Amino acid sequence: MGRHSLPDAATTDDTRSRPRVRRRTVAVAASLVLAVAAGTGAAVRTGLLSFPDSCADDAVRIDLAASPDIAPVVRAAADRARAGGVRSDGQCMDVRVVARHNHEVAELLATGSNSPDYEVWLPDSAVWADRVQTTGDGVPLTPAGNIALSPVTFAAVAEAGEGLGWPDRTYTWAELSSAATSSERLRLGSGDPARSATGLLALTAVAGSARGSGSGSDTAVAAAAKALSQRVADTDTAAAATLARAESGEAAGDPARNQAVFLSEQAAFAYNKGAGQDIPDLRLFYPSDASPALDFPYELVDETSLSTDESRAATRFMALLAEPASRRALTAAGFRAPDQEVPEALVAAAGGRAPQPFADRGDTSGALPSDVLQQTLGMWTITVQSARLTTVVDVSGSMQTPVPGRGMQSRIDVTRETLRQALANFTPEDEIGLWEFATGLDGSRDYRELVPTDPLGPVGASGSQRARLTRAFDDLAAVPNGATGLYDTTLAVFRQAQDGYVKDKFNALVVLTDGSNQDRLSISRSALIAELEKLDDPNAPVPLIAIAIGPDADLDELVEIADATGGAAYQVSDPAEIEAVILKAIMTVGQKSRAPQE
Repeated sequence: MGRHSLPDAATTDDTRSRPRVRRRTVAVAASLVLAVAAGTGAAVRTGLLSFPDSCADDAVRIDLAASPDIAPVVRAAADRARAGGVRSDGQCMDVRVVARHNHEVAELLATGSNSPDYEVWLPDSAVWADRVQTTGDGVPLTPAGNIALSPVTFAAVAEAGEGLGWPDRTYTWAELSSAATSSERLRLGSGDPARSATGLLALTAVAGSARGSGSGSDTAVAAAAKALSQRVADTDTAAAATLARAESGEAAGDPARNQAVFLSEQAAFAYNKGAGQDIPDLRLFYPSDASPALDFPYELVDETSLSTDESRAATRFMALLAEPASRRALTAAGFRAPDQEVPEALVAAAGGRAPQPFADRGDTSGALPSDVLQQTLGMWTITVQSARLTTVVDVSGSMQTPVPGRGMQSRIDVTRETLRQALANFTPEDEIGLWEFATGLDGSRDYRELVPTDPLGPVGASGSQRARLTRAFDDLAAVPNGATGLYDTTLAVFRQAQDGYVKDKFNALVVLTDGSNQDRLSISRSALIAELEKLDDPNAPVPLIAIAIGPDADLDELVEIADATGGAAYQVSDPAEIEAVILKAIMTVGQKSRAPQE
């Protein structure tokens, strides 16, 4: 079997010259840490990069891919271990550390098609590990602990920070976002949430904060994301580089420069250190209503494929990263150590100051749920690209079935309500249409177009596409004797969606059904799949997002159909889950389209 090549792998100076040794299933990494921690008393010397003579022939090699911000500290620890002859079960450790962008490694691991060429991954956030496990057939990852922490902050240049009342005034995430996006004079930037955990965590915190503040919040968040999308950078370092520097006279002038960015505390520390001044350039706000943080998880990659020696060496090295010398190096680089008091000198150097609540960001207790992060990423995807979605709703008789735990509400009742709510996630530039389907719905046809797929237009305008869709959702009703005419409907709507494909938008079909195809006169499943595969155009992709509602829907059937278009299929027990699943599916399908091809 082939092996993944890491991005920019040619730039490394280390290649794997040793053969793979005997493999066996090993115990969970957390238990191994306890076993090896007892042997952590070996002395570590600094200043030498080569092995002692006694280690030349028996070293256990571990390849470790690390987030670029923490890679220098981890590489220095590996050099100390190599020079000091630190051993694992009597063997020296040859840990090779390479810096790799987190999103690139996540995309590679998410494909799951080949074995990776490293044993440990140290991304900046568990966000990336979650994405690997929820996207495609991801390579298995085993979390073994956290190496460092760095809270996500709102970093402003001095003039803007003082204008917002720093340090005495505190804000919620929603209040900070509103202050930044409502003023043309305060330009807010961020790392791209699709490529930056900092950007994703911040945007999710903003969305959660806004939803807790009152009605109309979803639309406001989508609008804020749209504004933010005009000022994103690929990485946090690139986002920090967009900040206006006061000494250059840029603070109020250059419209290409930002006055504030979402930034980790460590990135702000590094930015200020790079300025070479005694007084930090940045003013950090630590929002009062949530505390997302980068948590730097230490992940064993495909643990069952590791040899016993490799697994023990990997966990031995993790223990080394928790020793005092490594902790001091982490602090010196602007990272917080897990489960330790917050170093105020570090916070001050990064740009924080009391009464900003920086001390509340010392652990991951405020970690945001994985499903909430996925919803945010789905919303971001459609916000940045703009979407062209045709929604296709099953109105067969079975959609009248009551939903357990919802009184007298039927599947079609809850579906209507959820679709109305989901509409708030889309901006005026997004294009949404609606079809319904059941056997005999329109003469000999099983389907009917209710609202053509067009831009939504202004929020609240009575004659807008948004208003037409809301009325059409309200009018959806199950056909008492109608059966599920899935195959003919899918082919017809796919053909029309391809004919109406709009470049530079996320084009997709969303099919909601609670059953399997029941039209005996329709095209067969095999013929449908063959036709979809023939029509599928990689230059004009229209993936099918299929959602099976309830236990009677045939998920396997929908998976097979969706796969033919590059799409995905999901099952929900309650139609109220549809909104979240649509956003998750948009993220997943978009991730598939960005994954490198083997």
